[in-house]
Order: sequence, then C-alpha cells, then structure tokens
Amino acid sequence: MKTSVSAEVVVLLAGLLFALGIVGVIIRKNIVFMLLSVEIMLNASGLAFVAAGSRWGQPDGQVMFVFILAMAAAEVSIGLALILQIYHQHKSLDIDNLKEMNG
Repeated sequence: MKTSVSAEVVVLLAGLLFALGIVGVIIRKNIVFMLLSVEIMLNASGLAFVAAGSRWGQPDGQVMFVFILAMAAAEVSIGLALILQIYHQHKSLDIDNLKEMNG
C-alpha cells in the first residue's frame, strides 16, 4: 500500500522549520548555533521548493533545491572559517562578549 503526503502538509512543515530557524537566529547567542539555524532555514526553503515542484509535477523544485544545497555548502565553509578566525582572535563565540569587545 502506497501512501503519499500532500504538498500542503510538506509546505506547512517547511514553514514550521523556517520559523524554528528564525527563532534560533534571534534567541541563540553562540555563533555556531546561529549558523546551524541559518542552515535549518535554507533546508526549509529547499523543502518548500521540492513540495511545490511535486505539486505541479515539475522538476524545477528539485533543481532549485540543488542550487540551495550548493549555496548552503559555500555558506558553511565561509561561515566556519569566519567562526574559527573570530574564536582565534577573541577566545569566545558569544555574541554579547563580541559586542563588548568592539568598542
């Protein structure tokens, strides 16, 4: 027996994941967790593209998801390099501590 999930449920899940990512970026104080929250948001938008492409029977959503994955990989590599540099200079990844060291 084959079961399928409707596109509306998948888009709702994508919206929920995106909202969870926004909350993570706003609430978290650690840069690593903020980067993970941005990754959750990117994956949620990719999931929404795949659901929309599935709903209309077009491969466009999957193509956009591949572009999102490539962009996420570049974002992670640059983000982690910046995080390592910040930690090397300030010995902390807490946003509040970095704001105090600024001026």
